[in-house]
Amino acid sequence: MSSPDGVARRARLLALVESAGFVRVVDAAAELWVSEVTVRADLRDLERDGLVRRVHGGAVRLAPLREASVEATAEQDADRKRAIGVAAASLVRSGSSVMLDVGSTTHAVAEALVERDDLRDVVVVTNGVSIALALERAAARLTVIVTGGTLRPLQHSLVDAIAVDAVRGLRADLAIIGCTGIADGRVMNVNLPETAVKRAMIEASAERVLVADASKLGRRDLGVVADLSEFGTLVTAGPVRDFTPPEGTRVLVAA
Repeated sequence: MSSPDGVARRARLLALVESAGFVRVVDAAAELWVSEVTVRADLRDLERDGLVRRVHGGAVRLAPLREASVEATAEQDADRKRAIGVAAASLVRSGSSVMLDVGSTTHAVAEALVERDDLRDVVVVTNGVSIALALERAAARLTVIVTGGTLRPLQHSLVDAIAVDAVRGLRADLAIIGCTGIADGRVMNVNLPETAVKRAMIEASAERVLVADASKLGRRDLGVVADLSEFGTLVTAGPVRDFTPPEGTRVLVAA
């Protein structure tokens, strides 16, 4: 598995290629403060994943990241996401601490947590700005900690080293994590900087819950968050076919 630093570096390198359409190895090395050897290795990885095409002296854009805004994805399978949100929120106990990462499905979890007026003294740590604002309505019952970090507009997420370091300095009872794909026994995500924060949240939590509707099953993406076996529970909704969870991971199908 790649290190968080390597994941973030390749995300920045890909952003350079995406913004200009072409990047030279020498320019990328100067921009990222790494050696040209490291840049070439990263470009090989990005080419392997079908995101760039290497050319003499650098690389050119091949395909954009398959990522939409959180507002757009919230409208897709909205009923399923609401059901997942309610089911996942039911696993949270009063007096506990929760890592809640970004995404439209985890936003549904936040909304469901607000509706649970039986909860008291719950601490929620999030790197999602819109999730923090959603939780603010229950500020009398929920303490919300925002990680800090570099703002990504598409998901209103806070990422990079500040966010990762903030998470690593904590220890939570439960992590509730979203993703964009589950395949080959691994949990995947299209966005690399957010992938690094998700990994940190998993490592900083005693229990882990994955929230993903059935459309994510079988989908592969660039970033590997963790092995599915690291999650005690997968909360999903929709038709689950030809899917066998690893031993020790229960599947909760929300209705």
